[in-house]
Amino acid sequence: MELLADSFLSAILLIFSLDPEVLSIVWVSLKVSGISTLFASLMGVPLGFLIAYGSFKGKRILIICLNTMLALPTVVIGLFVYSFISRRSILGSLDLLYTQKAIVIGQIILVLPIVATLTIVAISRIDERYRKTAMTLGANRRQTACVIFREARFGIVAAVIAAFGRVIAEVGISMMLGGNARGFTRTMTTAMALEYDKGEFILAVALGIILLVLSFSINLIFHFFQGRTGT
Repeated sequence: MELLADSFLSAILLIFSLDPEVLSIVWVSLKVSGISTLFASLMGVPLGFLIAYGSFKGKRILIICLNTMLALPTVVIGLFVYSFISRRSILGSLDLLYTQKAIVIGQIILVLPIVATLTIVAISRIDERYRKTAMTLGANRRQTACVIFREARFGIVAAVIAAFGRVIAEVGISMMLGGNARGFTRTMTTAMALEYDKGEFILAVALGIILLVLSFSINLIFHFFQGRTGT
C-alpha cells in the first residue's frame, strides 16, 4: 500500500513537472490516435450513412459483418496487418513496419467498424417522417439526405468520440506494429506495459493517470452527445 501511495505521489509530481519523456509519449499517442480516428471517420461515416439510408441487396449481411468486426481482438488486427507490411510480404518494400504509419493503419481497421456501426444506429433512429416531410416539400434525394444527416449529427459525433476513446486505450496493435520505439512509436499503453515489466512504476502510474483523465473526458463528451441525441 505504501508503494502504491509513493508511486502515485511521485507520478503526480512527474506530470506537473512536464517531464519531456511523458510529454513525448502522450504526444505520440494523441497523434496516431487522432489521425486514425480522422481517417476512420472520413470512411466510416459515409459508409454508415449509405448503409442506413440506402436499400440494397446484402445490406443485412453487411451490417452483420460490421457488428462482428466490433469484437475483433487487436492482436488479430495486428497480426493481419503485420502479414502485409513485414519485410518479406507484399508491402514490405514500403518500410511501414515499426512506424507510426503502421500503427495508424491497424487502428483504422480497429475503429472503422465502430464509426460505421454507430453511424448506422444514429441514422436509423431518425424518424421516417423527416424524410417524408422533406420529400413532400420538394427536396430531392441529396437534400433529403442532408436533412437526415443534420438531424443525426450528434449521434455521428458521438460515434467519432467513441472511436477515439477505443483507439487511445488499445495496446496490441501499437505493440505489434509500432515496436514501442522510444520517442517515435511508444504510446501511453505500450510505455505502461514496458515500465511495468521493468518494475518502474512511477512513469507507468503517471501515464495511467493521464490515460484515465483522457478516458473520463472522452466519456463525458460522449455522454453529452448521447444526451443530445435523445432529446
